[in-house]
Amino acid sequence: MDSLWVIMLKDKMRKFFLLVITLFVFCGLFAHERVDSALLRLDEAIAGHGSYNSAKENRLRVLERNALRYGEMSLERYNMNEELYREYTPYICDSAIAYLYRNLEIAGFLGDNFRQCETSLNLAYLLGSVGMYKEAGDLLDSMEREKVPEPLVPDYYNAYDHLYGELAFYTQDPPASRRYRKLSDSYKDSLRLVLPEDSPVIMALDETRYRDNGDYRNALLVSDMRMMDIGPESPEYGMVAFYRAITLRNMGDMDGYKYYLARSAISDIMSATKDHASLWMLAEQLYDDGDITRAYNYIRFSWDDTVFFNARLRSIQSSGVLSLIDETYQATIEKQNGALRTNLLLISVLSLLLIIALFYIYRQVRRISATQKEIKEANGQLTELNGELMKMNGELQVANAELSESNEIKEEYIGRFIKLCSTYVDKLDSYRRMVNKKISSGQTGELQRITRSPEMLDDVLAELYVNFDTAFLRLFPNFVEKFNEMLRPEERITLKKGELLNTELRIFALIRLCIDDSSQIAEFLRYSVNTIYNYRAKVKNKAKVVRDDFENLVKKIR
Repeated sequence: MDSLWVIMLKDKMRKFFLLVITLFVFCGLFAHERVDSALLRLDEAIAGHGSYNSAKENRLRVLERNALRYGEMSLERYNMNEELYREYTPYICDSAIAYLYRNLEIAGFLGDNFRQCETSLNLAYLLGSVGMYKEAGDLLDSMEREKVPEPLVPDYYNAYDHLYGELAFYTQDPPASRRYRKLSDSYKDSLRLVLPEDSPVIMALDETRYRDNGDYRNALLVSDMRMMDIGPESPEYGMVAFYRAITLRNMGDMDGYKYYLARSAISDIMSATKDHASLWMLAEQLYDDGDITRAYNYIRFSWDDTVFFNARLRSIQSSGVLSLIDETYQATIEKQNGALRTNLLLISVLSLLLIIALFYIYRQVRRISATQKEIKEANGQLTELNGELMKMNGELQVANAELSESNEIKEEYIGRFIKLCSTYVDKLDSYRRMVNKKISSGQTGELQRITRSPEMLDDVLAELYVNFDTAFLRLFPNFVEKFNEMLRPEERITLKKGELLNTELRIFALIRLCIDDSSQIAEFLRYSVNTIYNYRAKVKNKAKVVRDDFENLVKKIR
């Protein structure tokens, strides 16, 4: 009994472990799919970043025009400068700083100590954000705590906390970093004394504290609450998602790390925020994952935004990553160019073999045509000699007519096929020379742009379909008219101006040529097999004849 119980227990444990493994695999696949989806949305945001920048520029122009309506030293101008500073802060740091300095002059002129203190605190915070640590520290040190208005005390502590936090994070001297961290923590403690627990600042501090202490569960819970408060469409979402990504990275969840970095970058791009770290950190991680092309595109975009924002610190942070990814990307491009040269050589050889094969086919077709001519002459002689075989000869004449039609179809399409092949060989040779020229001149970027464009393929397909349509209608000039006669009057096909055949007619033209396999039709027309099935079913549902007989009747159109 004991051994039986043990066997049953082992069996249950085996099933349990299989279930757990299955769940882990499923979760992993879902996580990867979620990351891929976020990266695709990020690619779309980068592609459309011009529209977000234009909207930002329009808002700034409106605000700047409105500001000019007021006197330079008026309270109204101060308020307008305040709006401009907030709009410029994530966009161009120099402009944001300039408007704060103007407001310091206005507040001094008005003798408004509150606004002078408020502007100084905003300026100190911004200077610390862009790496101007000495300037920020000097400004804060010049302010006496006792003279700071009570409503601005949280901003005072927050500015100091931010300054020392930045210094602790970016300094390369470990003892100095620990000293700055202690100073930052002391100002965090001061903030907790003057702010309610549910304030956004305290929630951000709690999330950081939990993360730094390794309490990732509570850090994520606070992050969830912050995200619920702001929503994914708000500009603040980018920062919240960024810190959530850092927490997930510390937990070892690299898929979650990449996902929220992508969400953060999307939010930054859509809000025209140029001061961001999420995109270049994501580029660095994708580089480590081996996705060189995407990493290069992201770091280049991030670098352009950094240069536009004009913060020295951000340029230093991303320059090393940019250099590393750029070198690897260029090496990859060079490797691809070598492969391209090899492929071009192979294509040239295959083209030559194709020409030889076409010549052989053409000779065989000529021989078949000569044989068919002799058969026709023999049939004529047999008709004259044997009147009793008139009925048989009549049937033979019908067969010969069908054979003649088949030969006419072959000759027409083979002639056009040879002409197309000759044209494609010329185009291929021109393309080869152009590629070789651009490779020789180092224009790899231009070459990449050309090879990514589907324009050439679309032109070739369009030319192919025009040749097909022209040849088919030469053989069956009344095909469209007779095809429409088989449809109900209200369902008949009307071609657009300049069209020879449309997709529906082209499908049934192939069926008329006895190519009725949907997979072959789909391959020729570059559609899915399901799409071809749907087209065939849709047209047959419009027929005024018996649905099952429709395609057989199409094959009999002359």
